[in-house]
Amino acid sequence: MNKFNLRVYGILINDQKQVLVSDEFIRGNYYTKFPGGGLEFGEGTRDCLGREFLEEMNLRVEVGEHIYTTDYFQMSAFNPEHQIISIYYFAKALEEISVPLRNKPFDFDEKQLAVYREKNEIETFRFIDWAHFSEESVTLPIDKIVAGKVKGRF
Repeated sequence: MNKFNLRVYGILINDQKQVLVSDEFIRGNYYTKFPGGGLEFGEGTRDCLGREFLEEMNLRVEVGEHIYTTDYFQMSAFNPEHQIISIYYFAKALEEISVPLRNKPFDFDEKQLAVYREKNEIETFRFIDWAHFSEESVTLPIDKIVAGKVKGRF
């Protein structure tokens, strides 16, 4: 049976030309990726991205222009029986970001570590200055393609 995992991610660039990323520790590995997550049954891709930003950052966003949809086979890093299809949009914050933003990768605080002990995953957010943003800024293969497309566009 074919199993597809549909993911939706947002590229949020602030007024200082910095790109928002999520630093995550999941199942024993560190990942830097774009904010977003899994599409739920009955939801559109833009609605999914809005929900994910609300859940992860308590942030309302405007979902903008489509950037990229995976156009090749990508096996899931977490489940070899799943094929990943990721959809990327630009996102614009509609309010001030209220979650703590970090200055260095994987800078988890005690509250986040407590959540990790419950859920076995942890995440935090930070901005990367445009001058330092590249394909190397993110971990996952599809994110690397999108980082290159975004960087090449501006």
